[in-house]
Amino acid sequence: MSKRRKPFNKSTGRDYSYDLKYQSSPEQKKKRAARNAARAKMMKGGHVHKGDGMDVDHSDSNPLNNSSKNLKVISKSKNRGKVGPGEGGRAKGRKRKKR
Repeated sequence: MSKRRKPFNKSTGRDYSYDLKYQSSPEQKKKRAARNAARAKMMKGGHVHKGDGMDVDHSDSNPLNNSSKNLKVISKSKNRGKVGPGEGGRAKGRKRKKR
């Protein structure tokens, strides 16, 4: 029986054991399944295709709400660059420009 190695990235020094523990929690599994179901729903409707570089966005930022009114197709860069539910303002940690 081989001993299981802890996930660790030598080049960055990051320990991924917390991430694995978080991602395997029941709540996160439900959210991931709901996001996958939203993508499948949009694929079935012909809105997105495999490898098209688009994401299925939940307008209210709730992955468990897969109603048709809540889902829209946007580019990956736009979806992953969103700040939060309001999408306004600046990203956390970014300073305002001085006048």
